[in-house]
Amino acid sequence: MSLVHTAAHDELVPSRYALKVGDIDVLVISDGVLPISPTTLAVNAATAELTAWLSDMFLPKELIDWPLNVAVVRSGDRTVLVDSGLGTEFPGFPRAGQLATRLEAAGIDPGSVTDVVLTHLHMDHIGGLLVDGLRGRLRTDLRVHLAAAEAEFWAAPDFSRTAMPGPVPDVLRTTASRFLEVYRGQLRPFETEYEVAPGVRICRTGGHTPGHSIVRLESGGDRLTFAGDAVFQCGFDKPDWHNGFDHDPEESTRVRTRLLTELAASGDQLVATHLPFPSVCHVAAAGDAFRFVPAVWDH
Repeated sequence: MSLVHTAAHDELVPSRYALKVGDIDVLVISDGVLPISPTTLAVNAATAELTAWLSDMFLPKELIDWPLNVAVVRSGDRTVLVDSGLGTEFPGFPRAGQLATRLEAAGIDPGSVTDVVLTHLHMDHIGGLLVDGLRGRLRTDLRVHLAAAEAEFWAAPDFSRTAMPGPVPDVLRTTASRFLEVYRGQLRPFETEYEVAPGVRICRTGGHTPGHSIVRLESGGDRLTFAGDAVFQCGFDKPDWHNGFDHDPEESTRVRTRLLTELAASGDQLVATHLPFPSVCHVAAAGDAFRFVPAVWDH
């Protein structure tokens, strides 16, 4: 069954993009954008180097919009939601938390979702599942997949190697704790990797968080990776820059470099949470760094 699109909810600026990976249907959905200080993207970079990169990318130097992408994947008889965006409990971010509205606009009944895959438990990946208007419409037998190491970490999180804005760690801790309490009976932890549906595997990478995971799609010779927070926009040009939300910055760099090197060699498609919507792209090698090569939209 293909993912449904309804003309009644046409938008001037699109917030969903459909593609096929072999026999697997994929819908990338924008949950909106978050304002973020550019310094958070590169806490180990010299100010002049970051300023130059922002200028080269035509990005403002004070505050940038950080995209939030989620995905709905349909394979066999399973409908899988990959991450859930920010939710609506954070009034300081009025342009994010759009998942419930945009699922409706896409004609997707939340009750049709059989599985949720979480790349990690940061609030901008789990908050959508805590929204009353969405949570109450989910199946009682919904399965929520995440790395066992991720659930264990948030029982007593260590933020000592992060460089996040002041109030953020407490909000992350509170949101993750609440999420684990609400969904504890539906959690399906895995150790290293797990096949959620035919051709849909979740694989733990670590780095950004101890249980951070990516989602691999493969069908009919086509492949796509949903990289979560393993790759940010600056990570192509500057793979060694540390993001302030990285819980293990050095391991995050190793994970990112390995993944981008692999994708540059294979030519497989990439989608990531914080790349510009719809974020579907290829990776090209560029000396010691990489290039973001946007996929041509399929109309």
